[in-house]
Amino acid sequence: MTDFWVGTSGWNYAHWRRVFYPADLPPRDWLAFYARHFLTAEINYTHYRQPSDQNWDTWRSAVPRGFRFAVKAHRYLTHLRKLNDPHNSLQRVIKGAARLHGNLGPILYQLPPFFRRNDEHVERLERFLELLPRRNQHAVEFRHSSWFGAETQELLRRHRVAFCSLDMPGLECPLVATAPFAYLRFHGTAERYSGRYTDAMLRDWAGRIRDLAGGLDDVYIYFNNDARGYAIENALTLARLLDASLPSPPQPGGPAAEGGGAGPRTGYRRRGGHTVASLGRSR
Repeated sequence: MTDFWVGTSGWNYAHWRRVFYPADLPPRDWLAFYARHFLTAEINYTHYRQPSDQNWDTWRSAVPRGFRFAVKAHRYLTHLRKLNDPHNSLQRVIKGAARLHGNLGPILYQLPPFFRRNDEHVERLERFLELLPRRNQHAVEFRHSSWFGAETQELLRRHRVAFCSLDMPGLECPLVATAPFAYLRFHGTAERYSGRYTDAMLRDWAGRIRDLAGGLDDVYIYFNNDARGYAIENALTLARLLDASLPSPPQPGGPAAEGGGAGPRTGYRRRGGHTVASLGRSR
């Protein structure tokens, strides 16, 4: 049975205060609060900064067993070096992510839109894929459509690396699986990182994702349309449509409902090996 992991790209957004986070909840408690509603999150911070050991350990300690982080590799590796001579940069990513222990999910390598497919870049990508440790799950997101063809998919398939399917205005990206798991990112319906997906759109996506999921171990799905908290609403809706794993709702009057004080949850209500997605639309 496929496990669906649905969450958001990042959680540390000041404009989510009062939209998702209680007004009086300090930012240091936002991740623990987030983990009461979702079982996965994509870490965007790691794309822009090199986390300290304390950063990794703080993230790990804020979430319960069973929660999974997707880690976005640093842009020095993907955007500045463009996968050229990647050994040291890759090792920093792998070593840091390993501090998440059992909470580590896939590692995402987002390539820039100016990284177009040509013979040199294909050779560079293949050398990079050969370096990826098989003990981890890896996914590559291409932002230029020249990489969307069957040749790229076959290359990733040989290395058991996931092709990251993305929904973004102006790009027509295939929905495919090239590894034992799939990885999807939703970047918004209008301007990038904004716009709300309607329930009808998400019902259509849920059907397509179910068709994709046959025979896969995991499907990771992250919403990056953080404006106005749309990512939260859309992620909860799609999780419900997929009957995806979600934490049990906080009990009325309990610490989670009050918005602070308690540490991360460690127990989940499960049925048939999966937590029942009993949360509906957030707002």
